[in-house]
Amino acid sequence: MSKKILIIDDEQDVRDYLEAFLKAEGYDTVTASDGVIGLEVLKAEIPDLITLDLQMPNDTGTGFYRKIHRDEKLSAIPIIIISGIPGRHLAVKEPVAVFDKPIDRDKLLEAVKKAIG
Repeated sequence: MSKKILIIDDEQDVRDYLEAFLKAEGYDTVTASDGVIGLEVLKAEIPDLITLDLQMPNDTGTGFYRKIHRDEKLSAIPIIIISGIPGRHLAVKEPVAVFDKPIDRDKLLEAVKKAIG
């Protein structure tokens, strides 16, 4: 069974890119355009990994993280930050990796494999 990755980003082109790339590498993916929808998808799908943008409408990536961090089951899911904002490395406690946009595909894949195989 493939590992599932939840992609949360408000930019449609980024979601499409990550979804196509990760599917081509053998992962199942689900997507959300902000933290509110991301929380709904997270609870319904329980992914193995989350890629998280930080600056989004309706609920920021930091707000999303704070909500899931309160739930012991959800807080154990590894998170990879993909964002262009300064200080992104401080937004989530102990992320698996932090990437700037545009994303380095090889380094992203390496981080995903290290986190979930």
